Amino acid sequence: MLVTICDVGPRDGLQNEPETLEPATRAELVNRLAAAGVPRVEAASFVRPDSVPQMAGAEEVVAGIERSDATEYSGLALNEQGYERLVASGLDRVNFTLAATESFNQRNGNRSLEEAQAEAEHVVEQSELPVTVTISVAFGCPFEGRVDPGVVAAIAERFASRAEIVLADTIGVATPSQVRALVDRTRARGAHLHNTRNTGYANAIAALDAGATLLDASCGGLGGCPYAPRATGNIATEDLVYLLEGEGLETGIDLDELIATSAWLEGVLGRRLEGYVYRAGTWPAAEPA
Repeated sequence: MLVTICDVGPRDGLQNEPETLEPATRAELVNRLAAAGVPRVEAASFVRPDSVPQMAGAEEVVAGIERSDATEYSGLALNEQGYERLVASGLDRVNFTLAATESFNQRNGNRSLEEAQAEAEHVVEQSELPVTVTISVAFGCPFEGRVDPGVVAAIAERFASRAEIVLADTIGVATPSQVRALVDRTRARGAHLHNTRNTGYANAIAALDAGATLLDASCGGLGGCPYAPRATGNIATEDLVYLLEGEGLETGIDLDELIATSAWLEGVLGRRLEGYVYRAGTWPAAEPA
């Protein structure tokens, strides 16, 4: 089985960092991930810079990408203005994100749930690029608590025949049985998982067991959401690759190159990252000289 991994580090990973990296540095991160064989990279977020300053200069990031034919480059949009900027930038895929609850849509996009779905509908109808519809806070919302799986299923059904569906555990509250049940119910292709409560990797296996073939992850375990209190890092890409390949699943990613990328990023940010494998190394380790 081949699992497609999308590294969201350049977007979801960096958007919650206290400092803002220059577009050239963010483009270098995208290029390093592609060089490691990551099949999909979320390169940028086309949002207002006054809302998420870490994502300012999205077009400059895209301009700095050294394109690899083996990598699909996606970007995030929350509304039609962001979608238009994304298309004009020349990226390969649209990731249009909406939340499963009224409160989170208002906090994250200043719109209602129905307005968010209507905008997603318009994007899906007009886009010549492939579209991913990511349903955030699919398992739990920081403002409304547990989310009704029926609401998530209805949103997924609305777009399933026309877009790739990804379920996001934005605040890292899901457990494997919940992930398995909702992926199975919605037939979602992918899952976007956070390791806030140390269930992210178990949830990834549960998603695959239920039929998902796409997993989002972030190099070094970076990540979070500016609008979700205490929503800490995504599952780390290199940790996920180590786990999947140990279980006999193919990713097509060079783990050593991925580890080197996270080590480089640690130096850029000047702090230890949340992931484990980039510090522990692969196994079996080389014999000492």
